[in-house]
Amino acid sequence: MRVRIDRDLCQGHAVCQMEAPEIFRVRERAEDHDQVEQILPEIPEALRTKLEAAVRYCPNRVLSIEDD
Repeated sequence: MRVRIDRDLCQGHAVCQMEAPEIFRVRERAEDHDQVEQILPEIPEALRTKLEAAVRYCPNRVLSIEDD
């Protein structure tokens, strides 16, 4: 399972970080706005529920799940 992030649309609301802190981190950037980073290269099935919540509640809909 992988996650796709559209960084062009990310505005750094950090909802993904709140829902799945094991997977996402929002870093402050000096440029336009904060952006999400994926901190786990491989996402285990045990975190699927948290990942789905992060995708569902992202205000800008920048996250999507890709199943292998």
